[in-house]
Amino acid sequence: MLKSLLLSLVPARSNTSQRERLRASFGALLGLLLTAVVAHAMLGDQAIWMVAPIGASAVLLFCLPASPLAQPWSIIGGNVVSALMGALCVKLFGDGTLAIGLATPMAIAAMFALRCLHPPGGAAALMVVIGGPKIHAMGFGFGLGPVLIDCVVIVMAAIAYNNLTGRRYPHKQLLAHPNPHATRDQVPTVRLGFQPEDLDAVLRQYNQVLDISRDDLEELFLKTEMRAYQRRFGIITCGEIMSKDVVTAEFATPLEQAWREMHDHRIAAVPVLNRVRRVIGIVTTSDFMTHGGLHDYHGMRRQLREFLRPSGTSHSEKPEVVGQIMVKNPRTARIDTPITELVPMMADSGFHHIPVVDAENRFAGIVTQSDVVAALYESRLAEATAA
Repeated sequence: MLKSLLLSLVPARSNTSQRERLRASFGALLGLLLTAVVAHAMLGDQAIWMVAPIGASAVLLFCLPASPLAQPWSIIGGNVVSALMGALCVKLFGDGTLAIGLATPMAIAAMFALRCLHPPGGAAALMVVIGGPKIHAMGFGFGLGPVLIDCVVIVMAAIAYNNLTGRRYPHKQLLAHPNPHATRDQVPTVRLGFQPEDLDAVLRQYNQVLDISRDDLEELFLKTEMRAYQRRFGIITCGEIMSKDVVTAEFATPLEQAWREMHDHRIAAVPVLNRVRRVIGIVTTSDFMTHGGLHDYHGMRRQLREFLRPSGTSHSEKPEVVGQIMVKNPRTARIDTPITELVPMMADSGFHHIPVVDAENRFAGIVTQSDVVAALYESRLAEATAA
């Protein structure tokens, strides 16, 4: 009983890798050093130029850059507004017990109202009240001086460091599964399983502040669903179902030739490769229609013929080769990529053809929507037969 009680007081073991821990620690080192240097250069003639809550802010900025509590407005607004609330309490109630008790609650209320909730802000408010005559003499200038400058510098350092080390910051809220067809329908992968409305309803019912953004929470749920699906149906890789004898093109392949090969082979897409067989683009029938101005179906045959016909000049405003109309740097998959990872790309993002590359990033084949549907159908059929 006692052991269970003691264990309940300890948080769960972190799954964070050693590399990520070093990344966060080194980021905090650089961020705080830069803040100290800049703040001292700008405010060295003042009694206080570095504030303690910035240390707590650094933990959020470099360890939890995806947290809603660690975004730029949360850092700057939360600390500055809280310091101003502390100064207001000192001005109204002095530096006694009443001000100590009111400063942080007032700061929390202000941060909620201004959407800049930031835990170190509570310390900033309290620091003003208990900071002694030097901080009291600065009044509101403490929040608009040292606190503001320290926050701006460390946020700028975090933006640079996090992005250079592979962390998206600021962590913008992403649109959840935008429909590529611009209709009100949900994208296919969220028509089954839990939907965004379900998540919103549960979050309202939970009614607590979460230290994770809504889009990250949704992404974690979707990845968990995908992993469970892989465990249930087994892992089928792109290399097992891809087409290997594929019609390809080069940048300089004439449009007429590419169109004729697509027509002859009855295919809707052709990967574009460079001389070392790396994928540099993909051209589809949709690209021909878009660049050929074939939105008007009247006279389409004539327009297509004019679009494909070479101009015969060395300088032409009309596209002449595949490289001029292809989609550059298309999404690719690796031979060992599970096909379940292709489902969101194909179903939600509208990709119908995914080039497959090998370990050296050279073209190996192509997977289409039909290949994925057939593989999933066979897997489901095999499961039903076994049952």
